[in-house]
Amino acid sequence: MKVKVKGIPLPVSKPLFNTLRRSASALLLGAALTSAVGSAAAADKHCLTDCKPRIGIVSAFGAEADILLEQTQKKRDWKINGNRFTTGELRGNPVVIVLSGVSVVNATMVTQLMMDHFHVERLLMSGIAGGVNPGNHVGDVIVPESWAMPMEVYWNGDGSLPAPCGTAGDVGCLGVRLATENGKPRPDFKIDTPHGQVSSGLFMRENFVMNAGNAPQGEFRFEFQADAEMLALARTLKPALAKCGPKNPALCVSVQPELRVGGRGVSGTAFLANPGYRAYLYDNLQAQVVDMETAAFAQVAYANRVPFIAFRSLSDLAGGNDFKDVGAFFGSGLAETNEANVTLAFLEAWSRRSQR
Repeated sequence: MKVKVKGIPLPVSKPLFNTLRRSASALLLGAALTSAVGSAAAADKHCLTDCKPRIGIVSAFGAEADILLEQTQKKRDWKINGNRFTTGELRGNPVVIVLSGVSVVNATMVTQLMMDHFHVERLLMSGIAGGVNPGNHVGDVIVPESWAMPMEVYWNGDGSLPAPCGTAGDVGCLGVRLATENGKPRPDFKIDTPHGQVSSGLFMRENFVMNAGNAPQGEFRFEFQADAEMLALARTLKPALAKCGPKNPALCVSVQPELRVGGRGVSGTAFLANPGYRAYLYDNLQAQVVDMETAAFAQVAYANRVPFIAFRSLSDLAGGNDFKDVGAFFGSGLAETNEANVTLAFLEAWSRRSQR
């Protein structure tokens, strides 16, 4: 048997020919597998711009992120669709930091933009929020175990359970689903009037979300769970929290702020200044804190299957003039200072843990 090498026919025994053929096939298969694995790995990185594994940090507006950006080293700015993403190292961790702007829509868009352009292994929300639990105080930093969007609603004409699909509480034929507790729809919001409470007809809904793990049918969820590993580390922190903010040290809170891990956080499209609705959120959901971004951020994290955690420092009791320390936040910058201190303490602890 003869084979051609550079066009020259050479005699080769049949056993040797078979060995060469098998070796060539193995090399081709190995190259194909290497190429396929490499392509899959590149696709999993979600990095149109920068592929270094990082912790993604999102804040809603400037004051919340300024302290973090000031302490970030080896900074580099990236402009993506007008948004500034800053990469660098913060307390020993590779990070990418961005301001989302206020609102659930902005938080959703910018968080997904971060996921698409950077290799984000974990997500962290850092900012300020309004208090819901009257037992908490201005300057406290709250780290909820889960986040929900109760202002995603079915607005019925009255307080009776909606029944557009024939059965009370069934709205599935419309492509939506009411939020339930123990198998029953959660109660609608009641408005206080001089003549007693009046039903608003606003019933909480669950959110539809799809990702690679639940496709093609997707799923409905009322809330999104923060990462258990990150929560466990947060419970070990002993950060120094201030009573007086740096902008005006003469304005101080009367109660020493604390770090509180646990409970539920809620987000919505409304800037909440309604004590009645705040009480409804606390009575029915045991909500601790309310903002306009984190639950949307959490849904993006879930859709991308990326672990997340959120730190929110209380600026006031949402819609409550009875929160006597509210002036301390607006005058001194206390809330953003405390949330930044907790975020930095967490990142430092996370870096030590990762090194071990």
